[in-house]
Amino acid sequence: MTRTTAPDISHLPALPHWDTTPEDLPAAIREVKATLRARIAASGRSVDEVFAVIEHRVRDRVDEIVAAKERGEPVWPEIDYADIASGAVPAAALGQVRRRGCLVVRGHFPREQALAWDQGIVDYVESNGFFENYRGPGDDFFGSVGSRPEIYPIYWSPAQMQARQSDRMARVQAFLNGQWISESGGVRWFDPGRDSLYPDRIRRRPPGTDSKGLGTHLDPGTLDLWMTQDYQRAFRHLFDGTVEQYDPWDATYRTSGPQYPGSTMCSVFRTFQGWTALCDMAHDQGVLHTVPIPEAMGYLMLRPLLADVPEDDMCGVTVNQVFPVSRKWHEPLLPALTGLPDIQAGDSVWWHCDMIHSVAPVTSQQGWGNVLYIPAAPWCPRNERYAESVRAAFLTGMSPSDFPAEHYERDWDNRTRLTDLNPTGRRGLGID
Repeated sequence: MTRTTAPDISHLPALPHWDTTPEDLPAAIREVKATLRARIAASGRSVDEVFAVIEHRVRDRVDEIVAAKERGEPVWPEIDYADIASGAVPAAALGQVRRRGCLVVRGHFPREQALAWDQGIVDYVESNGFFENYRGPGDDFFGSVGSRPEIYPIYWSPAQMQARQSDRMARVQAFLNGQWISESGGVRWFDPGRDSLYPDRIRRRPPGTDSKGLGTHLDPGTLDLWMTQDYQRAFRHLFDGTVEQYDPWDATYRTSGPQYPGSTMCSVFRTFQGWTALCDMAHDQGVLHTVPIPEAMGYLMLRPLLADVPEDDMCGVTVNQVFPVSRKWHEPLLPALTGLPDIQAGDSVWWHCDMIHSVAPVTSQQGWGNVLYIPAAPWCPRNERYAESVRAAFLTGMSPSDFPAEHYERDWDNRTRLTDLNPTGRRGLGID
């Protein structure tokens, strides 16, 4: 049955919610699952019926992507930076970005600039004795990749801050933010033209590396996606009988709520995760893969409510770990997993914040694999709160609070200083 008119949802059962991590997780899972099922039933639909709507929508996309790969057609949209800068991105390309939820921005930065930043990072860490003082991975997640070090816990190098606060980065972030619904119901949920400069780390993977990669997962949250009131509102259409209205590009209620603490958390709302390439990378050398279907988030949110999942289980999702995507629970999605095309130094890579992704393993990597992690994290209440801690970390050279407290840069004289910030950087850190 397909809804043709909006139902009256005023009579639906209220959902229990926990804005901090529940002490008894299994009990909370049982309670919220039972109430979610009751709420869907009170709307006049069954869980199986609602799930079937999303499943059909997602399976069509999986079939489309598999067929494209079999024909040798590109799956990742590719857009030239010059078209973004001039406002001349073709309508067909915009449609593909929204359909696939990911893209490569070609020539985001000049190649010479990206290569200079890469060398600048080497000079920065070597001048400060980083390798002599490196204490090993600070978290279990990126520590699992197996190379030492691959992820540098460095945040305030001139290269990183120059890229974060550059006009070219701001233009691309504004373009990406513009793919979302940022205003609804008289509320402006975020400012698409202002980024919060979310500080993240560096990856430098040398030639000859053996890396285990990262398994399929996603990063917007964990149990808080079902258990906090703001996320329940954000995913309201999945749970109130209006599943056809679910839109993965709608930021309503997503920019103010809390997230449960954990070693792999991200305290900010990102429209897109992203990185900027500092070297050339071939498509078969341990690159990023995604399931390029933004609507798959609806599948992941509803799947735990089906009868084959134990009552105290959310398909393996728990706190203090990334949101796992597994063959046991999510097999129909995985044939769409698609890797990047060849990447050139200066290109940037972006994927919707809810998107399933992984990093392929590699043995004896050919060439370098170096990136700056820079997302699109627009200014909003949630990101403004986190900016307070970012400012303190920036001024003292500390590691930002979302990351392990390694603090390598505290005594490094050549890190980025307040006087090095341009107006974009100052606004992004909430200084102006």
